Amino acid sequence: MKKFSYLLLLLPALFYLNSCTKETIEKPDDEIKIFPPAKPGFMVVSYFPSYRSVGEYPDKMFRMADVVNYAFADITAAKTVSIIDTKKFDSVYRKAKANGAMVFLAIAGSSDLFASMSNTSDGRTIFVRDVMQKVRQYKLDGIDMDWEYPRSSDGTKESFRLLMKQLSDSLHVDGKYYLTAAITPGIYAGSVRDGISNEVFGYTDWLNVMIYDDFTTLPSNLYQQHSPYSMAVTSMNYWINTRGMPKDKCLLGIPAYGRPSGMTQSGTTMAYKSILAQGGDPMSDSALVSAAGYSNYKIYYNGIPTVKKKAMYAKNAGGGIMFWEFGQDANDNRSLLKAACDTLGIRYD
Repeated sequence: MKKFSYLLLLLPALFYLNSCTKETIEKPDDEIKIFPPAKPGFMVVSYFPSYRSVGEYPDKMFRMADVVNYAFADITAAKTVSIIDTKKFDSVYRKAKANGAMVFLAIAGSSDLFASMSNTSDGRTIFVRDVMQKVRQYKLDGIDMDWEYPRSSDGTKESFRLLMKQLSDSLHVDGKYYLTAAITPGIYAGSVRDGISNEVFGYTDWLNVMIYDDFTTLPSNLYQQHSPYSMAVTSMNYWINTRGMPKDKCLLGIPAYGRPSGMTQSGTTMAYKSILAQGGDPMSDSALVSAAGYSNYKIYYNGIPTVKKKAMYAKNAGGGIMFWEFGQDANDNRSLLKAACDTLGIRYD
């Protein structure tokens, strides 16, 4: 009889312990919080390609950037991510971190590979899991997606949206990692411009708007600047005012290179520092240069006054600026990155 009484007394306790066990099993899922990391105000972002020399650029130039996007990791046929030169990545990473910059991994590849990876749930999951493994392995601060370009005409608009949603859900657990993307300037109507759905604005922490490369090869047009100030205004106005992108997420992209107009672009484009080496004026937006067998043709670029004007416009109208790319800039007082930081009052001493 006593044993039976003891059992009756134990039943509530066993029931309680069983309930606690169930709650313990379910609790991790219930406690997962997905939210973006805090955006540290106005952003200065610059890409650093794997083929550039890290030692060519002094520490203070790395201090000018809030984020260094290492370009690029490649998407593979296996739907994973590959960093080709891990030694170069490590050298960029160490120098950026030593000077207070965050490091993101920029992921690029052919549009076909992006489409193949993202058009199924299994493909996206394989990719996202590998991205998260790389983020932890290399102690990254975030990921930048460089798909050029998803389109509204072939179904990749929805694939891109689903991919960015899944990346956001993974990277933003506990607000730990950032997610950004490089996107079209959106100055021309069409499938590329419409390939970015408004939902992507919510999934990302900011968008690097590539406001450059508006060129022509038609011989009848020898005078088209590929990245004028007016293009920056048109692009920012479209994404923010027409499409509703939050202004603090819209980063104005600035080129550190030049393009000719009315002729081939093969071998005739040129880094800003190379234009200066051929006598170009950092205070101008055009110069006469020679390259690829062409002599004394006019090349158009953004000099210091235009960069300063764009930087101030971005401060008033958007959430930051982005440079493509670090290794094309001058590494002295003629630096475009320096000109922007000086205009914005950003300290880098």
